[in-house]
Amino acid sequence: MDKALSRQQELAALTEDPNLWNDAPKAQKLMTEKNRLDADIADYQRLEQNKKDLADLIELAESENDETVLAEAAAQLEALQKEAAAKELESLLSGEADSNDTFLEIHPGAGGTEAQDWADMLLRMYTFWANKHDYQVECLEESPGEEAGIKSAILKIKGKNAYGWLKTESGVHRLVRISPFDANARRHTSFASVWVYPVIDDSIEVNINPADCRIDTYRASGAGGQHVNKTDSAIRITHLPTGIVVQCQNQRSQFANRDEAWSMLRARLYELELKKRAEKTEAIEATKADIGWGHQIRSYVLQPYQLVKDLRTDVETSDTAGVLNGEIDLFLSAALASHIQTEDEQLLGGSHG
Repeated sequence: MDKALSRQQELAALTEDPNLWNDAPKAQKLMTEKNRLDADIADYQRLEQNKKDLADLIELAESENDETVLAEAAAQLEALQKEAAAKELESLLSGEADSNDTFLEIHPGAGGTEAQDWADMLLRMYTFWANKHDYQVECLEESPGEEAGIKSAILKIKGKNAYGWLKTESGVHRLVRISPFDANARRHTSFASVWVYPVIDDSIEVNINPADCRIDTYRASGAGGQHVNKTDSAIRITHLPTGIVVQCQNQRSQFANRDEAWSMLRARLYELELKKRAEKTEAIEATKADIGWGHQIRSYVLQPYQLVKDLRTDVETSDTAGVLNGEIDLFLSAALASHIQTEDEQLLGGSHG
């Protein structure tokens, strides 16, 4: 904490320099660091004060044998401990883009309506999760299925550490349930893939040669009024060297969709470069593989029993309704802790090599 307070004072002095904004990118980077550090210190001080207040309340309740107040204080203390543990884990989000906003793509696997409905359920789950954490959610692209569900969706989730929290969600998600679309009420298994990559700011340089890209316009799909149906405002950009395709249709203006699509392409290329740097070739190959068996990160079983299990960390819960309503923090925390531990082990292994 002393180190954080010292850095806070240092940043306060730097941002008061009248010449700071002569270098706008540097100034913006400093202001971003200062604002985030100020928020982190305020959170820490709030938790410390709440802990002290609860300790005083418990001591008073014990002296007066007030079981009701004791129970309430104990519940508040437990909630405080959970929040403190989450903040401690969040403090480890030190990757170059961990603090950034994030893009989140969802695509159904084979299986038509079943898989498309499952993809829509995941879209709802992540939207609910983001709303619970006061993140802003913007739907950049959503293609509806013929009968139900979605053929694809791209969200932009804005807020502190959005990418850091969600980055371990990339992979295949498997659902087992009695199909609402099967007249014989048989059990079906459906797959959908989730792909998370960071929104990158001007402090991260990604060079794209326009000659390497093909830009197509098309008519936006889904509800949206006459404008959406009659103009080719949607944009699709294909990066020919990598085969990466991005698209955006949420804005009425073709120019706005084009800007957002370029931003998404920069983010995708940056994410690809991160994986190359980390030599995570298996992760890259997995994203190219079929959306089905063998590439799952999490299983959601609604029939014949209720269980959601993360196949990487073995964390599980029988509260399937809660999970599908956005209660996924237990999976995010466990996957993030495991991810950080793996990175530490790799660093230690490299230092002895």
